[in-house]
Amino acid sequence: MDIQGKVIVITGGSSGLGKAMAIEMVKRGANVVINGRREQTLSDAAKEIDPTGKQVRFIAGDISEPKIAQRLIDEGLAHYGRIDTLVNNAGIFMAKPFTEYSEEDFATYLSTNVVGFFHVTQRAVVEMLKQGTGHIVNITTSLVDQPSAGVPSVLASLTKGGLSSATKSLAIEYASRGIRVNAVSPGVIKTPMHPVESHDALAKLHPMGRMGESHEIVEAVLYLESANFVTGEILHVDGGQNAGH
Repeated sequence: MDIQGKVIVITGGSSGLGKAMAIEMVKRGANVVINGRREQTLSDAAKEIDPTGKQVRFIAGDISEPKIAQRLIDEGLAHYGRIDTLVNNAGIFMAKPFTEYSEEDFATYLSTNVVGFFHVTQRAVVEMLKQGTGHIVNITTSLVDQPSAGVPSVLASLTKGGLSSATKSLAIEYASRGIRVNAVSPGVIKTPMHPVESHDALAKLHPMGRMGESHEIVEAVLYLESANFVTGEILHVDGGQNAGH
């Protein structure tokens, strides 16, 4: 798939899935702008993504702050002239019984998973409308569709479930105006978020009996990027989780 010269904004790009996406997209000739909270971690990731610095830019800060969201979009425009794709990858996950979530947990979930999505997506859509083309990919979770008694995660369902619904709503709103909106719904993926000692237990959550690999999510995003007749799709990449247990 040819993404040569495309400008792709990725939130949560300093590690895990976001960094894996950025590395592969730069290899394929795209320019990326990444965001994360910690500046040093983000700077180190940018050097890993593209040691020359020509195909990567970064903006550190909390994506739930409107000024950070604006700077992220402005950085892509200033250095590369357009915004072709936004990947809303930033997100948090805490598995806790419902009654044990604190008010701080609730506020943090909303801030990262919903408020950040709103601010950066709204600003990206403004630019995409000017261009008459664009693509948004939201990263959700298969727990939205198939909750597990062993993984109590209502705040993930509340916030990421909202992203799934928003994906379809935005896809319909902008289908006739050149902007596609899709989502990837992963199972549990091997990233630094999950300690190695937890992998055996996490693998058992999937009917296929293993955890997912980062490259499998990257490939799903790249497929959606190339699928010009696909919008409003929630693509499950979850080892069968969404099908049942």
